[in-house]
Amino acid sequence: MKSELQSGKRAPALGPQSTLGVVSLASCVETSALRAGCGALRALSGWQIERSSSVLATERDFAGSPTSRAAALMEMWQSIDVNAILCARGGYGSNYLLPLLDFEAMKHAPKPFVGYSDNTSLLLALDRAGVATFHGPMVASDFATGRAEGASFLAALRGEALDFCFPVGSTVQCLSDGEAQGSITGGCLSVVVTSLGTPWEIETRGRILFLEDVNEKPFRIDRMLMHLLLAGKFEGVCGIIFGAMLGCAPSSEQEESLEQVISRILGGLGVPIVLGFPSGHVEAGNLTLPFGVPAHLHSSRQGIRLQVEPATLVSL
Repeated sequence: MKSELQSGKRAPALGPQSTLGVVSLASCVETSALRAGCGALRALSGWQIERSSSVLATERDFAGSPTSRAAALMEMWQSIDVNAILCARGGYGSNYLLPLLDFEAMKHAPKPFVGYSDNTSLLLALDRAGVATFHGPMVASDFATGRAEGASFLAALRGEALDFCFPVGSTVQCLSDGEAQGSITGGCLSVVVTSLGTPWEIETRGRILFLEDVNEKPFRIDRMLMHLLLAGKFEGVCGIIFGAMLGCAPSSEQEESLEQVISRILGGLGVPIVLGFPSGHVEAGNLTLPFGVPAHLHSSRQGIRLQVEPATLVSL
C-alpha cells in the first residue's frame, strides 16, 4: 500500500561543528549515567554536547517541575547554538509538558529530536505539528550503556538515507507479507494508547505504524492492540512494524505467544507486518528510526527491508 500523506518538516542536517542539546523531560537522571552517556556521545560523533541547566533537577520522581522541563526544551529548541536535541532518558512524565510547549514555534524552526519510551508523547505531538522526529537512543539509557547503534544515529542526523536489511534467520521476522510506502509514526505502545482522546492523538491513516514496548505480557499487548483497533487506528494503515518487545513473552506454554496475538488481531488487515525491529527498548544495537519522512517497507519470508529517506536537509 502507498501513502499520500505529506512528510513532516525536516530540520537542517548536522555538520562537523554541530552541538547536541541534552534535556531531561520525564523521570530524573543519575549524574553518573548522564556523564557516561555524554562522554560516549562525544566520542562517537565529535559533536559538542550542551546539557540543559536543569538536566539533573529532581522533583519527586520527575526531572523537575513540568514548567521547568518545558522551559528547558523550548530554550534548547530556540537556541541558535544547539543543532539537535536528545532526551537523557524516559521513565514517566513527558505528557505533563504537552500543554506547555509552543509547537507552532517548534515547527517554524525544526530541529532533530531524538528519544523513545515515555518520550513517545513528544514524538506524537511533534508529528501532529508536522515535524519529522527520530525514534532512537537516549543519552543516559543507551549511549551510557553501550546499547546505542551509532551508524544509523549519525547517518540520520547527517542527512543520509537509511537502508535496514534483515535476512532470513535474523531476530526480525515477517508475520505478514507485503510492501508498504508511507511515513512512519508510533513509538511505545502503552504511550501511544494513552494519546487517544487527547489533542495529541496519534494519526495513523496512510502511515507505516511502528509499535514497541517492554515487559508487557501478551494479554496486555492484546488489550492495547484491541483498543487501537476499536478506536479505528488500524484503518488505512499501510504497514506495521513491531519492535524487539523485550519481556513480552508468555509466562507459560498455555498462553498465546506474542506472534499469535499479533497475527490473530491484525492478520486480517492485509498489510505487511514485521516483528523484532531493534529500535527503542532493546538489549543491544538500538537503531535510530526517522518518523515523518517517506519510507518503504518490504516484508517477505525471504527477508525484511526498510528504506527511509533522509530526515534532515543537507545544505548545498
